[in-house]
Formats: sequence, C-alpha cells, structure tokens
Amino acid sequence: MAQEMNRRTFLGRSAQAAAGATLLAGVRRARADQANDKIVMGVIGLGGRGRDLCRNFARIPGVEVAYVCDVDEQGRIGTFPDQMARQQNRPVKAVTDMRRIFDDKDVDAVTIATCDHWHALATIWACQAGKDVYVEKTPAINVFEGRKMVEAARKYQRIVQVGLQNRSAEYVWKARDYIQSGHLGDVHLVKICNLKSGAPFTCPPDSETPPGVDYDMYLGPAPSRPFNRGHFHDGWLCFWAYSGGDMGGDGIHQIDIARMILGDPPHPKAVHGCGGNLAFQDDREVPDTQVVTIEYDRYVMTFELTQWAPYMIKVPPEVRDNDLFPVWATCSTRIEVYGTKGLMLLARHGGGWQVITRGDGTIGAQEFGRQTTLEHQANFIDCVRSRSLPHADIETGHHSASLMCLGNLAVRLGGRRVPFDGVAERIPGDPEADALLTRPYREPYVVREQV
Repeated sequence: MAQEMNRRTFLGRSAQAAAGATLLAGVRRARADQANDKIVMGVIGLGGRGRDLCRNFARIPGVEVAYVCDVDEQGRIGTFPDQMARQQNRPVKAVTDMRRIFDDKDVDAVTIATCDHWHALATIWACQAGKDVYVEKTPAINVFEGRKMVEAARKYQRIVQVGLQNRSAEYVWKARDYIQSGHLGDVHLVKICNLKSGAPFTCPPDSETPPGVDYDMYLGPAPSRPFNRGHFHDGWLCFWAYSGGDMGGDGIHQIDIARMILGDPPHPKAVHGCGGNLAFQDDREVPDTQVVTIEYDRYVMTFELTQWAPYMIKVPPEVRDNDLFPVWATCSTRIEVYGTKGLMLLARHGGGWQVITRGDGTIGAQEFGRQTTLEHQANFIDCVRSRSLPHADIETGHHSASLMCLGNLAVRLGGRRVPFDGVAERIPGDPEADALLTRPYREPYVVREQV
C-alpha cells in the first residue's frame, strides 16, 4: 500500500534539459524552507556515478553535503571537496574511512556509490549508526547480504532507497498499469536483454599500492590480495569478489523493471543459467555471454547478456530526452513482454514503450519516457522527511537483486537447474549451491547473521 501511495504522488517526468527546474519544483513538498528540516548528507564513493549523485543531492533545497569519502585520496577525492564547497557555498569534509561519517551524529543520511561488494556492509553500518541510505545498484552481490540489508533497515527503522531509478519513471508505472489491467492479456513469457558491445580485458600484474590509497579498506569484505589495478578502478566489474558481472552492473535495471511491471512477484521457484567467457576468453571471471531462465508458476522470464556485440546500443540521449522510441531490434537494454493479446517492447532510462497487437506491426498503445535519476533522488529526500517507503525500497531491491545473484550462481555451477525456497531464501538439497548464497568474510569487514 505504501508503494502505491508513493506511485500516486511521485514526481512527474521531465526532460534532462529542464531537470534542474523540475527537481526544485518537485521537492517543494519537502518543506525545505524550514531550518529544522535540513538534511545533512555524506557521499561515499567518488567515481563518476558518486560525483553525479553528490552534485544532484546538493541541488535539492534543504540538503547539505557535509562529507565526501573515498579510499583513493589523490585519484578520487582530489579537488572534488572544493568543487562541492563552491556549489553549495559551504565547506565539505573529505575522509577516506566511511566510519568517520557514520560516527558524526549531525549526519542524517548517506549515499553509497562504492564498488558493489561494499554496498551491503556499508548500508548495514549506516543503518546501525542511525543514518538513512541511498545505495546504488546492485544493492548486494549475494542473497544473504540482501536479506541482511532488509533486516537492518527494518530493525533500525531506516529509509533505504536503492538506485533503481526507473521506479520513479511515470512511463514505467503506466506500463505496469497497462499490464495489470489486463490489456496485454495473460503474460507467460518475458525476455530481458542486456546485449552490449565490449572489449577484451587484460589484467595487469600486481604492483605497489599508489600513494593515498587505502587498499585494505577498498577490499573490505573481499579476500585480501596484493594491489592490482585490474582489481581496482580499472576492472573490478570483471571479478566475482567485487561484483555480479554485467548482470548486476547494468542488467539489474531491466530485471527490476520486469519485476515491477509484472506486479513485483515474490522469489522464483527455480533458476537455470549457462554461459561463460566465450567471446574474448580473456582475464575476466564473469561471463561475456550469459543466458538465464527464471521459473515462476505461470510464466518464464529469460535474461540474455553479451559484452561483444557492437551493433547493439543503449537508449541514446536524444531518445531519453524527447518523444522518441529506440530502434527496438538493436536496443541493447530492452524488455519484451509477451501477452496473449499483444507484445510490449519497453526500454529503460526514458526509452518508453510500445505494444504490438498484430503481425503487421500495428501499435495498440504506446508511451514516451524520460530518465528520472533526479526525481528518484528527490523521492529519497522526501521519504527521509515523511518516513514513508521510497519507490525502490530495499526489500524491493533485494528481490530484484536476488534474480541476478541466482542467475550468476547457476552459471558458476555449470548450468544446472537451481531450485529456490523463496520463504527460507535457501537452496534445498544442494549444499554446493546453497553455500554460494553468501561468501567468506574477513575481520572487521563482516556481514553478520545478527545485524
């Protein structure tokens, strides 16, 4: 019910060119003119995404970015605190250890835009410290961590929004309404595409840790190892220790949209997966080719991934910001929903959707889209104040991320069918598979059973 209430009140779509004006208008609900309504934030992780989120939050009336944090003092922090200080006309502290932010009682909320392997533990620590959290996708890289994030949010009564920003897009809500009202008929097949270009990955040899880098802190919950740039900024998405591959790095957006427009179903009953490093046969651990089949009671969902198809492209900016549709055949991040009355083609990040109702290509319904990162961040701030569930609450994000986790697990096990007990969140009768629902940890970077 809280999700539906948010759906009725969420911020409307806007073109990127007018995004600033829309954002400022939309957050008037937050009563930002009241001095005691100020939200003090810290931003953890200063790669390109973290910097963008930081700048956006600082634009919201009543929000102050007090801290920025990264383990790479020279390469990532650099002069960015000075840039933020000029933007918001107030000083910004820079730290390399996120725990200094958690210890500051004046901080209300944090943004976590680290590498994926840190998302769960950083979120749990933040909740334990009484902070609300905006955590980038994918929220977790295994099922155990995702559940612990949910438990921490509920136990400490924290608002935790996942950076699955399509849940703040009006056109996606309209796609959900169209399907749920029965206009597409009964849905029995959904195809999720993450078909992208790419290049071979060559991991360099180990080397000395650069000055200003806290590499032990960077590794965090991952196994200890010597410094290597391929395991750092240059290639962490290529290794299971830090990521869910591109299924988690990018495909999670389409997975989440598929779940949303289907009514947010519970966990599936089984997952199959196959693929591997087939095209490049390079130094990556994660697959460059991957097919996952996800079983529900009345429909099947598939996920297909490539990292080597140069003719496939993401939704171009001119499509995301205008009343246009992508070229569906070469849209690398599309979703196909097959109903008994029609086929819906939908694209993420503003690509819109169309429904084909006849074999001659007749369009029965359509909706243009807009990308909504700014609206999604504003929704988080709104919920920090109202204490209502955000559009991409952590439990929703956990269910979507679990499909990624299970799909990767099935591939790593060589392609066998993996049954899943969605109530217990365990894999019955398969100890090898069940063990991959979590991972070993090293002190003090441990996601504990009791959060």
